[in-house]
Amino acid sequence: MSVLKCTDVSFSFGNRTILEDASFVMQKGEHIGLIGFNGEGKTTFIKLITGELTPDQGKIEWARRITTGYLDQYTNLTKGKTIREVLREAFSYMFDLEAEMNALYEKMADCTEEEMNQYMEDAGEIASELDAAGFYSIDSTIEEVANGLGLGDIGLDRDVTDLSGGQRSKVLLTKLILQKPMILILDEPTNFLDEEQVNWLKNYLVNYENAFLLVSHDVDFLNTVVNVIYHMEDGSLTRYKGNYDQYMQMYEIERRNQNIAYEKQQKEIKDLQEFINKNKARVATTDLAKSRQRRLDKMEIIDKAKELVKPNFKFKECGASGKFVFTCENLVIGYNEPLSKPITLTIERGERVLFRGANGIGKSTLLKTLLNIIPPLSGECKMDYNIHYGYFAQEEEYSKNTAHEEIWQMYPSMTNAEVRGALAACGLTKDKIESLMVVLSGGEAAKVRLCKIMLTECNTLILDEPTNHLDVLAKESLKEAIKAFKGTVILVCHENEFYTDLVTRIEDCEKWTTKVL
Repeated sequence: MSVLKCTDVSFSFGNRTILEDASFVMQKGEHIGLIGFNGEGKTTFIKLITGELTPDQGKIEWARRITTGYLDQYTNLTKGKTIREVLREAFSYMFDLEAEMNALYEKMADCTEEEMNQYMEDAGEIASELDAAGFYSIDSTIEEVANGLGLGDIGLDRDVTDLSGGQRSKVLLTKLILQKPMILILDEPTNFLDEEQVNWLKNYLVNYENAFLLVSHDVDFLNTVVNVIYHMEDGSLTRYKGNYDQYMQMYEIERRNQNIAYEKQQKEIKDLQEFINKNKARVATTDLAKSRQRRLDKMEIIDKAKELVKPNFKFKECGASGKFVFTCENLVIGYNEPLSKPITLTIERGERVLFRGANGIGKSTLLKTLLNIIPPLSGECKMDYNIHYGYFAQEEEYSKNTAHEEIWQMYPSMTNAEVRGALAACGLTKDKIESLMVVLSGGEAAKVRLCKIMLTECNTLILDEPTNHLDVLAKESLKEAIKAFKGTVILVCHENEFYTDLVTRIEDCEKWTTKVL
């Protein structure tokens, strides 16, 4: 039984085709991974099936009485509400039922016997429904799910206005899970989750009885939780049975077979054309030449398999820093209140250090304190005088510039061609280079930000969750570039597969935190 069916769907944005006669089916209980390179339109497809956008043509049909829940990283949270209040909104229909039941009890104070019997019956039905739905254990349910996704560390009575983008995403994901919709639609849910929380979500999704659609570039996560892959490429959607690794095997076979068929057809076209050219002018063979021409005209041309364009990230290096890049003595980090106990830490030239630990304990704050972006609450932090660094922040507000303007304003001495070449090397196509930063996908915007760093000569890289949003090929290229970089590297990353053979030292930030974990 299909719960969602998309037939011959087309959609264009400006002069760019996102989908062209694309079809998609979600069967009951399927766990689907939607994959594709940055900018292919995966988030746009989700907006089409959720009704936020309307297709130019084609049909999108949901089964009747289906409830869906969509994790949109850009949803706004109401100012002034606590995390707990937002999470309780997941049970709003239950609170409405409770209000209806209480209204019935109030009516019982002044009613006839016949009305009393009806009110009692209605109130009893509502009470039974609330009890079956777990209404009287809502707070413990909220605590359990919230703690699983790390919100307990932040504090459920915290105002959502004070949260970072990653923390807001956690709140939205937790609320969505508490709502228990029939169909989950998740767009990059593992961004901003640490390893423990990713494992919690893996276990939840593996055991999820209903269907879900997941957009992710995390290969290990996809391999664990999905049983169907839809690959989005050049406006089409292709279905594959199995997890990501099984999809890759089939995809490579298809590409190889397509290229074999392409080469075979090209030889046939060449042979036909040569025969036509030699024989069309001769009376004795002109009919044969015309026959070959008709055959050539009717031929359905096979395209060569699309070349996979891998970004070519490369960091410019400059002279070495001093021996001690960063030295911290009794450093306490935080904003209005301490996020850490006193930290004593030394990072030496050439080290590759991973800061690891639960989300919300201050890893990003530590990096900003090391760089003097924010002051320490107490203690001392010294940066080597000869450090030249490239810093990739986990979150960054986008300007109203185009990608081209973003680079050119930072490096005005570069020529137009040089700017375009730098962005193209990072995997951006011509139309994306001319697009506004605010309309680029998360992965495309990350490539622009990496481009800025690559154009700066540095001896130290400080990268805070650089793999968030990046597609598989971009992550491969970034890893190769970091490996090739001869300077110091400080990294925050939740993807074990990315950092395992990249770092020389791991610092567990949980040993410094003031939070109870």
